[in-house]
Amino acid sequence: MRLGRVALVVALLGGTVASFAIAERLKLERSPIEGPRVTQLFSPVCACPTERAEIGFRLRRRDRLTIAVVDSRGDVARTLVAGQRFQPGRVRVSWDGRDTSGRVVPEGAYSPRVKFDDRERTIVLENRMRVDTTTPGIEPLGVAPRSFSPDGDGRRDGIALRYRLSEPGRALLLVNGVRRVRGRAREKPLGQLQWYGRIDGRSLAAGTYRLRLVGVDLAGNRTPRVPAGSVTIRYVEISEDAVRTRAGRTFAVRVATDAAGYRWSFAGRSGRARGPRLVLRARTAGRFALVVRVNGHADRVAVVVDRAVRSRRGARPAAPPPRSTR
Repeated sequence: MRLGRVALVVALLGGTVASFAIAERLKLERSPIEGPRVTQLFSPVCACPTERAEIGFRLRRRDRLTIAVVDSRGDVARTLVAGQRFQPGRVRVSWDGRDTSGRVVPEGAYSPRVKFDDRERTIVLENRMRVDTTTPGIEPLGVAPRSFSPDGDGRRDGIALRYRLSEPGRALLLVNGVRRVRGRAREKPLGQLQWYGRIDGRSLAAGTYRLRLVGVDLAGNRTPRVPAGSVTIRYVEISEDAVRTRAGRTFAVRVATDAAGYRWSFAGRSGRARGPRLVLRARTAGRFALVVRVNGHADRVAVVVDRAVRSRRGARPAAPPPRSTR
């Protein structure tokens, strides 16, 4: 009996020593792969460049590989490669974030697992892939100024749109439905986008433009388009639609512009002015155009000048009727 117990103890000790030796040998043995690169965060539902996770590494020796994706419990979510022979060099596979049945996996962390069939060895890469399918939120906080002139004079050349994101990500600005500004990715929720009213270096025409915001998180999930108000591009504008006056009288129009000054031309005369109120004198009767110009942009208004009404000065007053002598 004692010999049997001794033999059992010796066998157990021998197995432990052997297991320890194997483990130590594996620790000392060079890894069969090097330079692993794995997408850290992606969204399989974003329909964007980050809708797939890329898995890559360099294989030292030829081997037959089985590459799978496992969840945090070690269960296989998807087998990407099964027993395929690879030559030494770079190995690349991708995962679309779906399980074997084609359904999107739950949000969470997943790891690539590589089984080397020839060496009878399995490695779970420390590089984790996080699946994120939650749509972020974005809130516009205000835009200023509401009217601007992208003419390059340094006075109200652009607008600033402030926003708040529900999580780290970036904001996109759409103008009349077309993306014009792509913000930088930010960790902080508060941000600001600037737009200078230009396309390919050319200033847009005067008018009203609708603004929309879209938020994009780091995984690529997008918010719906959120209205952010409207802005007006205005270089110079005469408020009146038409002017009517008489020859010899002065008249005034209101001029709206961001420029420090402007040029005007009217009835063969021209000059410079500044300020929101332009006062001119109509010298002769007729129909004229008043034109105001700023940095290559202009606005005009029709001015109708009627003839002056002459007074009857110099005419003798009528004589009073004769008095009766009666």
